[in-house]
Amino acid sequence: MGKPKHYRPPGKKKEGNAARYVTRSQAIKILQVSLSDFRKLCIHKGVFPREPKKKVKGNHHTYYHLKDVMYILHDPLLEKFREIRAYQKKIKKAKAKKNDELAKLLLSRAPTYRLDMVIRDRYPTFIDALRDLDDPLTMVHLFAMLPAIDRLKIEAKRIHNCRRLCHEWQACISRTHKLRKVFVAVKGIYYQAEVEGQKITWLAPHARQQVLTDDVDFNVMLTFLEFYEALLGFVNFQLYHSINVKYPPILDPQLEALAAELYALSRYFDANYRASVQEPQVAGSSRSEQEQEESDLRLAQLQHQLPANEPGALMHLVQNASSEIEEDEATRDCKKLFQNNKFFLSREVPRESLLFVIPAFGGVVSWEGDGAPFAEADDSITHQIVDRPTQSHVYLSREYVQPQWVYDCVNAQIILPTDQYMVGRDPPPHLSPFVDDEAEGYVPDYAKTIKQLQAAAKSDVQPLPGMATDDLDSSQNMLAEGFISRTEAMEAAEKKRQMMVLEKQYHDELKMELQGVSTINKQSSAEDMDSKEEESLPNIQQSIVDAEDRSTLMMSRKKRGLAKAIEMGKQRKKERVKKLKERKRNIEAAQKSEKKHKKAQLS
Repeated sequence: MGKPKHYRPPGKKKEGNAARYVTRSQAIKILQVSLSDFRKLCIHKGVFPREPKKKVKGNHHTYYHLKDVMYILHDPLLEKFREIRAYQKKIKKAKAKKNDELAKLLLSRAPTYRLDMVIRDRYPTFIDALRDLDDPLTMVHLFAMLPAIDRLKIEAKRIHNCRRLCHEWQACISRTHKLRKVFVAVKGIYYQAEVEGQKITWLAPHARQQVLTDDVDFNVMLTFLEFYEALLGFVNFQLYHSINVKYPPILDPQLEALAAELYALSRYFDANYRASVQEPQVAGSSRSEQEQEESDLRLAQLQHQLPANEPGALMHLVQNASSEIEEDEATRDCKKLFQNNKFFLSREVPRESLLFVIPAFGGVVSWEGDGAPFAEADDSITHQIVDRPTQSHVYLSREYVQPQWVYDCVNAQIILPTDQYMVGRDPPPHLSPFVDDEAEGYVPDYAKTIKQLQAAAKSDVQPLPGMATDDLDSSQNMLAEGFISRTEAMEAAEKKRQMMVLEKQYHDELKMELQGVSTINKQSSAEDMDSKEEESLPNIQQSIVDAEDRSTLMMSRKKRGLAKAIEMGKQRKKERVKKLKERKRNIEAAQKSEKKHKKAQLS
């Protein structure tokens, strides 16, 4: 009988992947926990399966790094899970003996665990937590829209908590004007905010009835949700305290009952901001004389360290430090977008989304229903958001637009014309702000229109198409450095060659005119010069091909394969752009034929 696979002589130490990786069953034996508790521990501690190069136990196993398992082994959360497991056995034993009083008593005293230390361990700084906030926000927004189902262990308390966390986050982002991009898709509404220099993108589902399927493991999702709720609570706490607002907020119960939590939170922000401005003044008036003398002494000492020609500079800085709010240029621009506009929302539009977006860009908004700040008949309303084919009662002092106008204005960062967004009209295409059109190689017509409007708003002069000359100077160098493709380099070289020929011909004609040569001789001499110029000029296209072949020959096999994959990606992108252009031509042709058909019917 031969030796078994992966045979190791007795007494020899494990080496390589056999020593570094363990299977899931081996990890459960090391930790002495159940499979469900092991999954919870892995999710809370951020431990995920690994893929070793050589799978010692076979391909049908899930592998974990031994260091990750040892990291879980020494965590206090593991002892808490064991304690909860032992306590559940006591409750089960009391129920089996039909001792209901003891079972109720044990249930009321059941041990619980907190994830505070786990979050502090995984995210040492606030920036680390913000960098990992995309998935938590998407998950919490998803469960805020789900119905409570006991069969799937989705409790109503969890749904309300998720909804509260979402509204607190949205109110803070709206108040600090940190929202940057919005895109309405089939899945939901994509938002992107910029907090502390970190771009955070999340997806909020549409406010519709959600249908839950059986092919989703909600136990795993609820475990993730448990960690995400704790993380988002800590992030909201830090954000609220950074703008001097108490957390958790106390809302108006009447507005909360009317499902106007965002408006209630905005009122809470206003009240707390006034209180935070008044508190330092009261505290400053009650300061003791000794502290005042010490602070004056420190300021005087620092004053002597300043240049002699700047008296009082430090005092001026100290006085203005509290009044100045650090806002970047993007935040100031977002704050001024809807600054002088008042919006009213009809009942058929997505109210929660617009209540979040419009105040984030400086607008004032109201809605149809109880608890609204102002009524529909208010004369100061500038825009009314409507999503219906016709409007029965029309106020002449305001503009009636579709909800897409708000989102397109936010993405373009300018107030767009409302002609195409009026009631009953088909709006222009809703372009995604997350797609770089120039990098994709296809710029839609409406994107070009928006760029022209942006340039007109900034009073910039757009360069005329085809007038750039930088690409004619060093096409071969740009091709070698990878800035342009081969076809672009060949086009630039052809343009340069034609310009050189025309320039040479022009100079020769001028010389011949000065010498008094006849026009017949001019034409013949010009043809001869053209042929000589074509022969004398180097074949630039061939040199570009040779340079490209030379660069690929110098590459290693790995880099050559990577370059080939990049070229294939560029080719796929070109084919996709070609399909889009062909589709555009077909649509334009269909529209023209439809117009001709209508004219023929009218005539």
